[in-house]
Amino acid sequence: MRLHQFKGNNHSSFSTNNQRWLTIYNNYFSTDQQEHRETMKINFSKNNGPIDEIIEQLMETAGGIRRPEYIREMIIASLKAGQEDDESADLKLMNTTLKEMRFTSKVFGPYRNVRKVTVFGSARTQPGDPLYELAKLFGKKLADAGYMIITGGGGGIMQAANEGAGSEHSFSVNIRLPFEERPNLVVEGNPRQITYKYFFNRKVAFLKEADAVALFPGGFGTLDEAMETLTLVQTGKRNPLPLVLVDDPDCSYWIHLIKLLEEELLARDYICRSDFALFERVCSVDTAVEKIKHFYRRYHSMRYVHGQLVIRLTSQLSSNDIRELRDRFHDIIMPEGSIAASGALEAEMDDADIIHLPRLVIDFNRRDFGRLRSLIDAINDF
Repeated sequence: MRLHQFKGNNHSSFSTNNQRWLTIYNNYFSTDQQEHRETMKINFSKNNGPIDEIIEQLMETAGGIRRPEYIREMIIASLKAGQEDDESADLKLMNTTLKEMRFTSKVFGPYRNVRKVTVFGSARTQPGDPLYELAKLFGKKLADAGYMIITGGGGGIMQAANEGAGSEHSFSVNIRLPFEERPNLVVEGNPRQITYKYFFNRKVAFLKEADAVALFPGGFGTLDEAMETLTLVQTGKRNPLPLVLVDDPDCSYWIHLIKLLEEELLARDYICRSDFALFERVCSVDTAVEKIKHFYRRYHSMRYVHGQLVIRLTSQLSSNDIRELRDRFHDIIMPEGSIAASGALEAEMDDADIIHLPRLVIDFNRRDFGRLRSLIDAINDF
């Protein structure tokens, strides 16, 4: 059946654009032609003939497409997957992943300019436990300081942090498990509550949307998140952020993990001494909050432009301060490179709300991210 037959004979109700779309479709994709047509090779480059025209017309008809170059490639990827993969499990995974990530962006989008802290810890910690009360106090102090929090939406430390911050300051990124089917009562029904099918999508939300990560004592899941965060920051796959290990009242939990890192990983040269700058162990909630706030005392954000690292600052550094940074951190500057003050670069003009911020442009070697974290600390110390 040709596509226009679905619409009856009332073609006058269609816009010129819709008529053009139908003409393209009918010219190339009538039933008779499809029966004798070989599978068309589809490319991400714009050489797909009628398919490119149809995609362009589809986006124009839908309206409101703000980044058409990315949406086009997503459509092309879907078409290629449909041609290449006959496994329903693979296609279901791709489909669910795209839908979950789209919804994640929709939920977090209105809060892009609000700093958020992801809180991890044991789901088994019970109300009344000293750790539960610490996490609750931590959530409250963060909310009082203007932060929102992200938790897994479950019980224990997650529920405590949500209680402290309050529903209005909380995000919940829950996971669908056979034994944990519902989020905790603080976030249940919250418009900022998301339930994921896949752990890996949830992990992306935890770290992509966070401006800091706080880890309370916990089990396998907590340690997994600790190592995941450290790995991403150490390899530069995630921009530096405060990673605070909030210890128990005896200040004894995280010290054993740090000892393992020192006596096994560092001793065998599996990691560098500078990697220990990527996290901070603290023994009080007040210290944890202060560490997070201090990280953003002058540092605002960063991005790469044509291979150079651009650090945005909330206030300008003096020429003497910049000279000191060059001397102290020359080991992570590329040969013949430098650290220089700058305004917004041309490639940053899309970031209209932060164009006014002063910058440091650094020829960073993109390897020593522990030292980069130390450089950010030094910027905040001036």
